[in-house]
Amino acid sequence: MRVLVVHLPGMKTPDLSDARSRHRIIAVLAALVAVLVLAGVGVYGLFAGPPTANEDANRDSGPGPAVTAPSDPASTATPRLPSVSASADPETFARNVATALFAWDTASGFMPLDYTSVVLAVGDPSGAEQAGLAADIATYLPNRDAWIELRHYATAQHLSIDRVYVPDAWDAALEQAQPGQLAEGTIAYTIEGTRHRTGTWNDETVTSEHPVAFTVFLVCASTYDTCHLLRLSQLDNPLR
Repeated sequence: MRVLVVHLPGMKTPDLSDARSRHRIIAVLAALVAVLVLAGVGVYGLFAGPPTANEDANRDSGPGPAVTAPSDPASTATPRLPSVSASADPETFARNVATALFAWDTASGFMPLDYTSVVLAVGDPSGAEQAGLAADIATYLPNRDAWIELRHYATAQHLSIDRVYVPDAWDAALEQAQPGQLAEGTIAYTIEGTRHRTGTWNDETVTSEHPVAFTVFLVCASTYDTCHLLRLSQLDNPLR
């Protein structure tokens, strides 16, 4: 390789045999190359102008996360409380009360008082038995602490009814009642059935069944057009 040396007036020819002179020349050449590269980039920018919106989009739209639509979309249904269907027929209404009384789900987001309000809603409109009825219902539901514990296992409950009848003890009570002591249309029904519970344990579904019996006290026609709930007996201590 031949080195071309240009002599300028007043400029001393560098001694290329000197190591310091060679390093100085290399540094100068490197600086010139860097300046030319930067100038080239700047000129390109002037001619190309600012990037268009499409170019921005293409640059920013790299391979993003894959989105897969589920084949079975998750249910968005809002949990609902049970209800007690109105009826003027005493036995039908007794069944409706019993079904709603035992229908609850700890995973629904509701608490025991929410389920209590469902049954209280069909209580005697006079309000005379409302406080006693609220206390009766509370004995059929888990208390707050037990409810929170059962929620860990997504425990739910429902009732299957086997038998509904007017107990003989009620007929005896009517005979002993004083005139005006009971409102017209007051009647009692004893209900026998099975309480079913389901839940999860170690990611497996578990179930349990337990026979239950109780008595509901109602007031229907002619006092009211539809039946209303007065009181409940102790669970598993019904009138026979």
